[in-house]
Amino acid sequence: MKILIVDDEFNNRMLMQKLLSPYGSCDVVVDGQEALEAFILAHAEGEPYELICMDIMMPEMDGHQSVQAIREKEKELAVAPRDEVRILMVTALDSPKDVLRAYYQDGCTDYMVKPVTREKVEEKLREYGLGDVIDVFSGE
Repeated sequence: MKILIVDDEFNNRMLMQKLLSPYGSCDVVVDGQEALEAFILAHAEGEPYELICMDIMMPEMDGHQSVQAIREKEKELAVAPRDEVRILMVTALDSPKDVLRAYYQDGCTDYMVKPVTREKVEEKLREYGLGDVIDVFSGE
């Protein structure tokens, strides 16, 4: 699995990388603009991301703007809905307004409130149909 981690906080990036690296190759960027650029480059190289973990509050381009731009780019590239990248918003924002915006306005796949734990991450991967990857690593 190819994974993109997007967060402006160093500790958050390192935690997500530590939790996700057993399940695939992880690229790490610091803001939404870099995320969009990495997404475009991955498609151009024929190796698109399968999962993007996106913070909301970041400089340059925030997570909301970045997710919207990525979804627009997928439309331009004629990516079928079933093949869209799974985008997990990983954020400290827990208000209903932010959750609804992330799903309905931005088009994210899912929403996770920090603090992030291995259990939360593995649960999400299973929900996305990536549970067999987890089972291989955990010996289940």
